[in-house]
Amino acid sequence: MRDFSGLTETLYIATEWIMRFSVINIFWFILNIPIFFTISSAFFGDSEIGTLVYLLPLVFLLPALFFPSTVAMFAAAREWILKKDQASLTKTYFSHVKDNYKKSFVSGMALTAIWLVWIVDFTFIKNENDLLRTVFVVIGLILFVFTINFFSLSAHYQMSAKALMKNAFFVTVGNPLLSLFILFSNLSIFYVSATELLFLLPLFAGTISAFLSFLAFYRFTLKVEKKALSSKEV
Repeated sequence: MRDFSGLTETLYIATEWIMRFSVINIFWFILNIPIFFTISSAFFGDSEIGTLVYLLPLVFLLPALFFPSTVAMFAAAREWILKKDQASLTKTYFSHVKDNYKKSFVSGMALTAIWLVWIVDFTFIKNENDLLRTVFVVIGLILFVFTINFFSLSAHYQMSAKALMKNAFFVTVGNPLLSLFILFSNLSIFYVSATELLFLLPLFAGTISAFLSFLAFYRFTLKVEKKALSSKEV
């Protein structure tokens, strides 16, 4: 039981949160090393088709590693926001990976297929027409927000893969402010991580993204639930 006050308590809380964010992010980063390696290897492709060939392993790696590990990271962030006790960061994270693996894998296959279609189409039309390229960029940004909302829904609700996809779509298009916040906050985090503060990627970027995204999503769901409850009372 903590018995701190003043500056000591502040330092303790700060250290506790830094440990939470860094430990979970490190686990997530390690699990996704094959994906980061595959994406970096794609830059060696000498043509657009060559780049796509280098990215082919992602068809398996994303549903097998990225989606289960990221849903688990969002589930851990959810517990922090809901102030649920976690006896062990390691045990908590990997239990989420294990418990949600099958559903995350199935959903991940569907989302990977959607992203694959977008990547192939964008690769071949990006130099053809400015308007069409802009349309595909907008579709890609919407798909990005949709994927983030899918992670939040997966962490918060027990739904089938089909229901998760459907509700992720409704949340994405039904609340522009939430979508804009998720888009700009995540792009800012990963831009800074990739260009300025590289240490953030293995240590904090993923968990900061999960925490901010789920926090915004959770506040949105509370408002929806409150509105629904008020309607029933009337």
